[in-house]
Amino acid sequence: MEENKKNNKFTSLADLIPQIKPKKVTTTQWQGLALRIIQELNVPANKKSSVFRVCKTNSLNYIERCLIDTKELCTGTNKWAYFFKVVNNAKKEQAGDTQTIKQKQINFEKYKLNNFNKKRNYTKHEI
Repeated sequence: MEENKKNNKFTSLADLIPQIKPKKVTTTQWQGLALRIIQELNVPANKKSSVFRVCKTNSLNYIERCLIDTKELCTGTNKWAYFFKVVNNAKKEQAGDTQTIKQKQINFEKYKLNNFNKKRNYTKHEI
């Protein structure tokens, strides 16, 4: 009998608790998206509630598009701040803010002038 007790290796309940890791469960899609944004953009603690608010008030497609734009355009360390700028500018554009639309058109024209008007000499192999 004493040998059976030694072989059971019963551990206390306190030893089992650290082994169990609780999983974060999101109840809605926008909460999951907000958590993903917080993780990917390294959002500081004082701005996390703003991410949740933005995700709750806007459509998922809109927020995902803004997240993709942020990842493509911002290379610095404050990606979370750039994300809020993208969301805000896109809102103004959707609302028909003429100043924002004009500024985007001007920026696009400058981009075209710098990149598309360069003459290129083609060789026979490229044609």
